[in-house]
Amino acid sequence: MPPAPFIRRLVLSDFRSYAAVDLGLKPGLVVLNGENGAGKTNLIEAISFLCPGRGLRRAELSECARVGSAGHWSVFAELKTPSGIHQLGIGTERQPDDTLARRYRLDREPAPSLKTFADLIRIIWLTPAMDGLFSGPAGERRRFLDRLVLAVDAEQGTRVNAMERALRNRNRLLEDRADARWLDAAEHELAELAVAVAAARAETVAHLASRIAQTKDESGPFPYAEIALEGDVENLVAKKPALEVEDLYRAMLRQNRSRDAAAGRTLIGPQAADLIVRHGPKQTEAARASTGEQKALLVGLILAHAQLVEEVSGITPILLLDEIAAHFDTARRSALFERLIALEAQVFMTGAERAAFAELEGKAHMLHVEPGSVTVTAQPQ
Repeated sequence: MPPAPFIRRLVLSDFRSYAAVDLGLKPGLVVLNGENGAGKTNLIEAISFLCPGRGLRRAELSECARVGSAGHWSVFAELKTPSGIHQLGIGTERQPDDTLARRYRLDREPAPSLKTFADLIRIIWLTPAMDGLFSGPAGERRRFLDRLVLAVDAEQGTRVNAMERALRNRNRLLEDRADARWLDAAEHELAELAVAVAAARAETVAHLASRIAQTKDESGPFPYAEIALEGDVENLVAKKPALEVEDLYRAMLRQNRSRDAAAGRTLIGPQAADLIVRHGPKQTEAARASTGEQKALLVGLILAHAQLVEEVSGITPILLLDEIAAHFDTARRSALFERLIALEAQVFMTGAERAAFAELEGKAHMLHVEPGSVTVTAQPQ
């Protein structure tokens, strides 16, 4: 594989707690330490906006503007890739109706969307908010899964958004008791989008499950996961051609109009699917594992996904790991660092205590974060 892409310069303007920061970075491991609330997560959140979606906090654009600023913000990254140096920029611009709109630039020229960055950069993240993923609601696992898909297929976000609009449209028509012909048309569109979303999810889950099976370690520090996709449309996609599944799903929608109208929502479809995760070595549901085991299981899943992204896209992803070392003992923390070094990717890790990253001294780019500023404290040897 060619050298992994890495961000060698990051410039923020009026983003969160930063009025202005211009930061030089190194490939490999990057450690951000500082007190809680200093702005460590803000930095990696800025990086997360360089890929499709709403960033690792799923924040509204206005929430990212620095308090006291004019209300708009920008993120600029200079990315070194095997094909050369590229400039990636995202910012907001206030519209006549006082809303904010995103603007993108690639190599100093306007770009239509973040999908244009996908040939250069892929980003994966893990945050403390995801710690309860396996025991939380199915909606969180679907969102997590769509982020996994998005890292290998930049069109997934567009598909999901279009499907959600089609669902809202059908729900309104049911509520308004619209003519059957209008519902037929709405369900025709919805079925095409739903099957496309389900198929992309199913393909990613199948590839990821295969990758995990090939590399699983029964006694490793990060237990392997057994994953499966569960849902009516998903089950059909696994067995039948897409066009046939679309017809079958339209029949389901037609048959369930009365029930869906009473419920106020569409009950069958990818919007009701679930990602099923089991603790492989223990052969038990992930939700039944201890908190520490669930965290380790999630880390193992993210590491496997990073390898899958590299295989499928040919691009080694950049990893954003927020408070990653906080709940691991010394042995598991050492194992994590070894795995991250082996990825040969640029990996950003945040933590309040520099001591948690002591064994990375001389191996990682160490940065100390204080409110509004970042200081380099050590360089890799």
